[in-house]
Amino acid sequence: MAVRDILLYPNPILKHPCACVLRVDAEVDALVQDLLDTMHAAGHSVGVAAPQIGTSLRVLVVDVSKSKLGRDDNHGQLVMINPEILEREGERVMREGCMSVPEYTGNVARAESILVQFLDRSGMERVIRASGFEAVAIQHEMDHLDGLLFLDRVSNLKTDVFRRK
Repeated sequence: MAVRDILLYPNPILKHPCACVLRVDAEVDALVQDLLDTMHAAGHSVGVAAPQIGTSLRVLVVDVSKSKLGRDDNHGQLVMINPEILEREGERVMREGCMSVPEYTGNVARAESILVQFLDRSGMERVIRASGFEAVAIQHEMDHLDGLLFLDRVSNLKTDVFRRK
């Protein structure tokens, strides 16, 4: 379909909670393809959420299989529509970056393992347990659906946010 421009912070669309998808149809499928095309075109990206390309719907894509942090423990390419975390276990702090905040990274505490329910691209309900880097990536993208950026999750803006070199 199309590689879309990534909205950058402080674009107000990034700060609004997204609406649930009521029906998985051709329009949602086109959005999913745009998200996948945009993620793949970025090369380094492991996920993109719909508000990052200007659409306020609860849709995201994640694929950590090519990342050195996630290649050994992942579900491959995931399309998540209306995702909801059912369980959280443990906690880990990782340095996160975001295509919508390209100049900075930050230390963010996230659940180590999550059980997440969602609709896949065909509208089928799925439940998976994700852990490690994949769980972090899913939680990061789900924050976008709630109007949150990693900057909203750091403990201290002065000590936990870093300018990219």
